[in-house]
Amino acid sequence: MRIAITAASGLIGSALTESLLGSGHSVVRLVRRQPASADEIRWNPAAERGGLGAAALSGLDAVVHLSGAPVAARPWTAARKQVLRDSRICSTTAIVTAMLAAPNPPPVLIAASAIGWYGDTADRAVSEDAPNGTGFLADLVRDWEAASAPAVAAGIRVVSLRSGIVLSRRGGMLPTLLVPFRLGLGARLGSGRQYLSWITLTDHVSAVRFVLGQEGFAGPVNLTAPDPVTNAELTRALARAVHRPAVFVVPAGALRLLLGDLSTELLGSSRVVPARLEQAGFAFRHPSIGPALAAEMADG
Repeated sequence: MRIAITAASGLIGSALTESLLGSGHSVVRLVRRQPASADEIRWNPAAERGGLGAAALSGLDAVVHLSGAPVAARPWTAARKQVLRDSRICSTTAIVTAMLAAPNPPPVLIAASAIGWYGDTADRAVSEDAPNGTGFLADLVRDWEAASAPAVAAGIRVVSLRSGIVLSRRGGMLPTLLVPFRLGLGARLGSGRQYLSWITLTDHVSAVRFVLGQEGFAGPVNLTAPDPVTNAELTRALARAVHRPAVFVVPAGALRLLLGDLSTELLGSSRVVPARLEQAGFAFRHPSIGPALAAEMADG
């Protein structure tokens, strides 16, 4: 297959690119800088049609669109919230418009999304048929997925990857978490009863490739491990993984004071299960948090 990938240098994009190339597929990287090789095409996600010519995506077998500014990189000021929206919605609109402009449009779009769709689920386990929740992230993900609607209407198979927290030693949340835990300063956040839905980078890449190869598989799919954990369970698992105690607690009020709206990401509960992946026969290599942390920490 010949597949275009946006954000191919990011945590997920680089691992996916490596995996696809290793299996003999061709990857076209859409980059925001001057192309450095023949397999790169420059694009501007803020421009109409991404600044791409009509033939840029023509004849490709699929597009994997992963672009989006990091959600937890900084506090959610009004300006930051706009950046988060634009980096997702505008870029998706651009890539869809470029696909539809192609003389021979790619028949498949695998588009990044997030479990923020469900909002705060409390103790309820939710699957892909659960309704849209409330709050900033739920609204953002709703509009993000809606930006792919013209592709669906044109007959393109669109899969929305509702990803949980991706655990990898290469980047993302895990390396940041490991620093205080290795110093013996690991801490539970708030009550610790809030759920976190996670997936290892290894399983995330495998799941993307799985849905890419499943003809007829379309719509939302939860990319989460089958065993979501509470913050207290995650804290204990991280402490065991680095052989350090974790006896501290960060009060919820302190997090709200320091992080503002962003604190909802840490204190909200997200108990999301991968019903469609499991029904389709996908096999997780790391379904449980303890072995998952051990595997990802040993990687690289």
